Parts: sequence; C-alpha cells; structure tokens
Amino acid sequence: MSRIVSQRAIINRRAVITRLAALDLDDLPRSRRRGKVLELFKQVLAEGRAEIRRRFDASGDGRHTVRETCFLMDQMVRLIHDFAAEKVFAPGVRTLGEAMTLVAVGGYGRAELSPHSDVDLLFLLPYKRVPYHEQMVEFILYMLWDLGLKVGQSTRSAEECIKGAKEDLTVRTALLEMRWLWGDQELFKELQDRYRAEVMGVSGIEFIESKLAERDARHAQMGDSRYVLEPNVKEGKGGLRDLHTLFWIARDMYDVAGIDELAEAGIITAQAATRFAKAQAFLWTVRCHLHYLTDRPEDRLTFDVQPEIALRMQYVDRPGSRGVERFMKHYFLIAKDVGDLTRLFCALVEERHRSKPRRLPFRRLFTRRTQLAGFIQEGGRLDLATPDQFATDPGAMIRLFHTALENEVDIHPRALDQVHRNLKRIDGKLRNDAEANRLFVSMLTSPKNPEVALRHMNEAGVLGRFLPDFGRVVAQMQYDMYHVFTVDEHTLQALGILHSIESGALQEEAPVASEVIHQVASRRALYVATFLHDIAKGRGGDHSQLGAEVALKLGPRLGLSDEETETVAWLVRQHLAFTRFAFKRDIDDSKTIQDFVALVQSPERLKLLLCLTVADIRAVGPTVWNAWKAGLLRELYHRAMEEMTGGLAGKAHAARVEAAQIALRAELARIQWPEAEIEAHLGRGYAGYWTSCDTATQARHARLVREAEASAAPLTIEPRVDALRGVTEVVIYTGDHPGLFSQIAGAMAVAGANIVDAKIITLTNGMALDTFFVQESEGGPFDSPSKLARLSAVVEQVLSGRMRLAQELASRRGHLPSRTQVFKVPPRVLVDNTPSRTHTVIEVNGRDRPGLLYDLTAAMTQLGLQISSAHISTYGERVVDVFYVKDVFGHKVEHDRKLERVRVTLLAALKDPRTPGGATRAA
Repeated sequence: MSRIVSQRAIINRRAVITRLAALDLDDLPRSRRRGKVLELFKQVLAEGRAEIRRRFDASGDGRHTVRETCFLMDQMVRLIHDFAAEKVFAPGVRTLGEAMTLVAVGGYGRAELSPHSDVDLLFLLPYKRVPYHEQMVEFILYMLWDLGLKVGQSTRSAEECIKGAKEDLTVRTALLEMRWLWGDQELFKELQDRYRAEVMGVSGIEFIESKLAERDARHAQMGDSRYVLEPNVKEGKGGLRDLHTLFWIARDMYDVAGIDELAEAGIITAQAATRFAKAQAFLWTVRCHLHYLTDRPEDRLTFDVQPEIALRMQYVDRPGSRGVERFMKHYFLIAKDVGDLTRLFCALVEERHRSKPRRLPFRRLFTRRTQLAGFIQEGGRLDLATPDQFATDPGAMIRLFHTALENEVDIHPRALDQVHRNLKRIDGKLRNDAEANRLFVSMLTSPKNPEVALRHMNEAGVLGRFLPDFGRVVAQMQYDMYHVFTVDEHTLQALGILHSIESGALQEEAPVASEVIHQVASRRALYVATFLHDIAKGRGGDHSQLGAEVALKLGPRLGLSDEETETVAWLVRQHLAFTRFAFKRDIDDSKTIQDFVALVQSPERLKLLLCLTVADIRAVGPTVWNAWKAGLLRELYHRAMEEMTGGLAGKAHAARVEAAQIALRAELARIQWPEAEIEAHLGRGYAGYWTSCDTATQARHARLVREAEASAAPLTIEPRVDALRGVTEVVIYTGDHPGLFSQIAGAMAVAGANIVDAKIITLTNGMALDTFFVQESEGGPFDSPSKLARLSAVVEQVLSGRMRLAQELASRRGHLPSRTQVFKVPPRVLVDNTPSRTHTVIEVNGRDRPGLLYDLTAAMTQLGLQISSAHISTYGERVVDVFYVKDVFGHKVEHDRKLERVRVTLLAALKDPRTPGGATRAA
C-alpha cells in the first residue's frame, strides 16, 4: 500500500485503545459492554470517514480516497479482532490449533476500497476449526455488520482454499489478490506459497481464458458497448472491472504486485503503464464521487448524477459545449484507452503462450507466415513487415485496415500498438492523399460491412485523425434520454445497419428499404451520407445544416463527383425530414404528401432518404424502432412515390388497403373465423387503418374487437408487454366521444404509467381503438400484474365517471416521480394552419412528466377544440406531440386572438405543477 499522509488524522489506533480502556467495562454486563464498545467504534469509523471525505472534497483525487478508506478499514478490523481476543474471550496462550489469520481478499486485498465498497475477508484457520475460531469469527462479523458494513466473508483452511481455487474461478481470483491483514503470519505465508506453487504454477492458459470469457459475458450483459450514455463505472465495458481483469492476467502471468512492475521489467512500455494508471485514477475518482453523491454503493453513472459530478470535477460549460458533455466525453475516451490496453495485454498473453497448442479465444493459431499487400500475415492476423513501416510510409496505416477488411482477417495487437504510436504521422499531407482517400471510401462502401473496419479505425484513433471533423464527435455524448450511444458509436452502428439492410438481414423488419436499396443509383453517396449525417453534432446550431456544409467540403477530398457531393450534402441536410413528416404529420392528409414531395423532388432521393432514415432510427437504440413507425415510414414512401410517378396515389393506396385486408382475411380464415364475422370486421376499419399497422397487429385487434362485441362490453383493455423494446402496449376499445383521449391519458397518469407513444383510431362503428405505449415513470416496461390490474381499474373508473380525474391527479402530483426532471427542455407551442387544408395543426414540445398528455388534451377540450388525430412521440425526456384539431363548428382555427389563446393556454399546461416558478416561456 502506498504511504498515506497523516494516517493518525484518519484513525489513531493507540488513541482508540486508550478510549476503549477509559470506558471502564469490567463491571458491566456483557451486553452493555458490547453496546458501549460498538458506540465507540461507530464514532471512530464516522470520524475516519469524515476526514477521508474532507480530503477528497479538497483534492478530488480518488487514488488517495480508495487507499485511505482501505487503511481505515484495516485498522477497524484489527481493533475489533484485538478487543475480542483480549477482552471478550479468555486471554492466554493460544495453541497452534487456535491460530487464526485475517486475510483481505478481492478489491480489499488490492487495498482499493471506494467509500461504500464491500469488505471481503478470509478467516484463515489451521487444519480444523475449534470453538475459539467460531466465537472470534462470529464476534468480528457481527461487530462489522452492526457498524453498517457489507462484509463478504469465508472461513477456510489453507487446504480448503487451494481446493476451492482449483475448482472455482471466483475463489481463485479473490485469492490472487490476498493480503495479510492481521494474525498469524506463518499461516498466511503457507497459503501464499501453496497458491503460487499449486495454482498459479500449474494452470497455464486456463485461468486467462476463463477471465477473458467472463469479461465477454459481462460486457454482453451490460450492453457490449463502452459508449452507452449511462455507463456502469465498475462493470461496464471500459470500466474498472476491465482494468482489474488486466491486473489479474498480469499477476497470474508474472506474479507482479502492480502494473508498474511490468514496465520496470520491460514487459510493457512505460507509456502503457502510465495510461493504465491514469485510466484507473480517473475511474476511481468518478466512482468515489458516485458513492459520496448517492450515499450508497452506486456504480451506474446515470443522467441525474452526471451534471453534479461534472461540476465537482470542475468541467465547466463553454461556448457550444456543456460541462456535463465534456466530462462524459473524457469518460468515454478513458474507456477507449482501457480497450487499447486490453488489446495490448492480449498480445502479451499470446507471446507468453505462443508455443502452446491450445487455441486462445481471442486469436487463431497458425504458424505459417505469408505476405499480404505489403504486410505479414501470421496466425490469421496482419502484422507490420518492418517495425518502422509506419514511420517510412504513414499511408500504410490506412492500407492496414483496408487490407484486413478486404481479406477478412484480424489485425495483430502489435500492429495496433504501432498505429497508436504513429498517429501524429497522420497529417495534412496524408489527409489529402488521393490513394489514402480512395482506400477509405472503399472501406466505407465495402460490401463486407464497413462498420467492422471503421470501428477498428475509430478504436485505434485513426478515424478521428484522418477525418478531423469526425474526430470532433468521437466520444461526444448527447445529454438526453433518447440517444443511447455517443455520436461516433451511433454513426458506426448506423453504417452496420445500412449494410444489414443491403444484405437482406432486415427484410422482415424493413421490407421496403431492403428492396429499394438495390435500386438506388447513388449507393456511394448513401454510405457517405450515413457516415456524415451527425458529423456536426455538438457545434451549436442546426447540425443538419452544418453537417451539409461539412459534406460539401469533404466530398471532393474523398473523390466524390460534384453530383455525388451535392446528393450527400442534401441527404445530410434533410436526414430528419422523413421522420418529421411520418411521425409529426397526418399522412392521410393529401397536403402532407404534397409538401413532402415538394421537398424530396425525385424518386432517387426518396429511396436514399428512406434507407438513411431506417438506419438512423434503428441505430438510436434498441427500443426506438417498432412496427407502427415502420408502417408510417412505408406508407409515406409509397404515397410520395406514387405522387411523383404518375399521380395514381388514390388507386395505389386502394390497392395496398385491399392487399392488407386480403392478408388479414387469410389469417382470420386460418384460425377458423366464420366468413360473416370476417366481413363484418373488415368493414369496421377506415382506409388509413389498413395501411398503418401490420397483419399481426390487425389480427390481435380483430380478436379483441370480436370478443368485446360478443360480450357487449362497454370497455375492453388489453396490455401486452414488449420486453425487447422495454414498453407495454395497451389497446383500449370503447365508445368514442369528445375528451376520450384526454380521459385515458389522465387515467394512465393516475395509475403511474408514462405514455411514450400513442395511436388514435376510430372505427366505422363509432368505437375507438386506441393504442398507448407506456413505461414505468422511471423507465422500463409497465409489467407488474398488480399495476396492470390497477391501470385497467382506473381507466374503467374514469370513463364511467366514478373517479374525478382532475382532483385525483392534483392530489397525486407529488407522488408521481420522473427522472426527466434533471433535464431542461424549453417549452414551445406552434400553431400552424399551413400543413393541412382542413385542420389546424398544433405542435407541442416540452419536458416529459407524468400527466402531461392529460394536461395538454384537457386544455384543448376546455378551448373547445376537437382532436381529429394525435401524433404522440417521446424522445427520452422531450415530448413532441402534434394534434390535428378543429373548432366546435368543424372548421380550422383561424382568428388571431383565438390562435394566441390556444398558444398561451397550452404553454401554461406545459408547466410542471410540481415545479413552482418553472419555465413557461415560448421557445
């Protein structure tokens, strides 16, 4: 353990012993004696923690905090042990059979304890246990537990430890970091010597393979990306546990006490050891802030704590860049460094075990060396032909990744290490080299999945150096709850999804895009536009417009023709247009289609924009894409294409309606519906219904409607949990009437369900078939059986008039939590009469909260507005709700005074009643 400054200010062991002696315990009953001692130990622990916290607040350095916390815990454990041995149980000469050693294991053994970390103890005994052992262990553990500590403990002999280490990877890993704490040192030395000889000395590669497999499984469970926007500092990819894994591998291979010893021995470079130390110090500091801020062993860096930790770590706002975004960018760059170190250590393992025939999970063992495009291919991986290859030929860095992709081989970690060392050689000359740019575009548009090559380039730091505009978005977070990944990670995933569309892997989920992508004439422009679509995020201003300017600048450099460059720039500028029209406008309104066609202008651009849009949406996160959104995009595409290619939109739309009805007819006939009932159901849907959702959804609706009609039920509610998207779909079938949508929205708020999407459908029989996608107020599917039952009950009570909704919501405002409160979203209300010839269109933007949709729709009802269609979308903490409305006479709202009243009333409804003085201004 490194030296701790002013140890006695944290805990003075002698002073504590003196305070114990002053308690005068001899004449007290045992229970009162223990109580007074426990109270003293609580004071000592609290005083020590307060001093460590004071030091951390002053220095902001987690390196000292984890050492000091460990020191405090060491002294507490020793004091408790000695008090038990000397005051509680009969003192005297202990026999060899009563010897006992306290051993720190796991993170505690490494002498690293964050403020709320567990204390892992091994009570090491001779060959058999005696009553004295049981008494001591019980006293120490109960005292630690009563101090509020979480203790992981085991009681074993050396023989049991060795046997457990051979059989259990967890035991072996914990003992790898064992540290003598107190007690018999010979007993500890015996275990240490046997562990080195019988476990470390004979295992070969098995332990390392197991730890890497364990790491991969952990990554998969945590999302398998180091760029998730709410990362787990300990267990996530690129977090502390990955550094621990590297340390375990190093310790097992070389029996070193620290990574710095590897550098001293010349096994790794001093630079690599420094990067390890810096990454560890940063992650320790973040974890200490997390524990202190939340006052619990919290390891997830959630949105609500990120701003405060950023402030505490002195990341301040700058023009065009928020402090929290700068902090998180630093975090992701550290996580990337951890990935680089992982590759380096894998190379060390390979070199150590090169002569062994066992196949490693991270390499393919072949011994034949061949030449490939100026590189050496060995063991199925590319390596440099000469150590100075990049120094003499910087362009070889681009060629390395191109060759690996085209030949579908891995790149040797040694070569990647050399790339990292030579990044500064990627300068203006190389960036403007025609061959280097040709190779890059070849990778970007490769049929062998460009995501693979570009991800490797990004991890190695090449992508950001070769294209500085992309370098600006590397590790760039988007501080909201909608985007799951950093900008660079989102971009790379979008490229991978575009490749999947082209290869046919998404035929079922995106059938139209999977078809038209093979019809585009500007395939190269499509891939380049996908790569550049978010290139200007984080610059301030409209990233679409700024990105188009970047595209116009980069196109000639990348070797694109003028036509391709213009197409790329247009796609980047308009990459949000498809979703804007599909999700925020009524595509059954002919003016929506005409406005969209006027923007897109050509079938080629329409096809390109559809493919880019699908890739972009799916790359946002796993819960964003759904069949309903896919259906809206599909229908908008078809109607726009028909408008462009002959004006036969009506006939083509009728054909799609007929095709949807034929598909549903076949499905209902398959499950033996009578023909009369099939015909009756097909007559219930207006044309827009048949093109808005897929056959499977329509079949579920048909069954629900059939059962409701058969039982003459006035209200039918059917929930369906979609675990993949993390939402619950709630379908409600009931009689339509003014204010229905508002009543249901309010009922769901009372039941604790947060509406993230909604679809209003009115059938020809006057019944409403409304679908709501809901989550828990803190995220995740609304799937508890008791909560679903309550939701149904509350909706029924509200619609039957037995619950006074406004009063119920008002009384529950303070009990409806929302993690979105950490975000600030300026409220905005747009009232526009130009998007539709028959309706006034109201767009409402603001911060989501429980009950918001009810407040908005209730306000519209009070204003005398009739909601014809609603387009409800939630983008994390931000709602974008669009309503097509008419006045009580069935006309558009056109009087200026009435329009202003609508705007002001809805701005007031946007205000959160739980936040007095909250912003209500228009944006």
